[in-house]
Amino acid sequence: MSKLSIIAGKSSEDIARKLSRRIKANFVESQIRVFEDGESKITLSGKISKKKSIIVQSIYPPVDTNLIQALSLISKAKEISSEVIAVIPYMGYARQDREFLPGEIVTMKVLGKLFKGAGASKIIVIDIHSMIGLKHFSIKTKNVSAIPELVRYVKKLRLKNPLVISPDHGGKERAKEFAKKLGTEYIALEKKRDKKTGKVQIKTKNLNEVANRDLILVDDMISTGGSIVKAAQFLKKQKCKKIYVACTHALLINNAEIKIKKAGITEIISSNTIPGKTSIVDVSETIAKVI
Repeated sequence: MSKLSIIAGKSSEDIARKLSRRIKANFVESQIRVFEDGESKITLSGKISKKKSIIVQSIYPPVDTNLIQALSLISKAKEISSEVIAVIPYMGYARQDREFLPGEIVTMKVLGKLFKGAGASKIIVIDIHSMIGLKHFSIKTKNVSAIPELVRYVKKLRLKNPLVISPDHGGKERAKEFAKKLGTEYIALEKKRDKKTGKVQIKTKNLNEVANRDLILVDDMISTGGSIVKAAQFLKKQKCKKIYVACTHALLINNAEIKIKKAGITEIISSNTIPGKTSIVDVSETIAKVI
């Protein structure tokens, strides 16, 4: 029997299967029954290792359901295994890492207590929205990046004189790293977001360096796609060629994919931290390397 078990949450079954093959671990499957009132009943099938278990479960919509399922899987694993590692490829609530407006609850602080209480000894995440969020955890944490895998895919596209662009200054370091691995330059747009309404404005004026170039808009996550749409509309006016979007987590809520394509994006490239049509880059090898 393997000294390792991979326990697959329903939200990340694809990654969990690939990961179990890579590290030669026992694969434990989850069967989920959702009752009329929204409660989930989880049944596991497979051998759970007494030594170490790895839970794999992304926390994307329905966020609270997937969170409770992740905590339940950790708790069950802890009853049998002496060590439990939680791999949360997409960590929901990561944007709620500090009090932006008076009275706001810092939900990441709550999650830190919940994961520890459930029995996790370590958390592994992929490209978390803010590293500040992980400071609320008193257990070991590790953030790994999908950028090398995303760049590997983009290289296959054979773009002409590409330029990497961050839709805002917050993602400047991400764009810099992406550009370095791709072997090209990068720039960051200046964006302003209303903290109450969430409305986005591009404050950057004319850009000469994007003309006649293929562009890669790089972000950690795309939710409603508002920032990407605004950036694409602005860049199109600067007479660029094709625009691609590369992100780790593609939530693509409320027809975001359609809106992004309408704004002139050629292709959305995302990882399988969140399964979907655009999830063409596999992160299981990235996770395997840190386990």
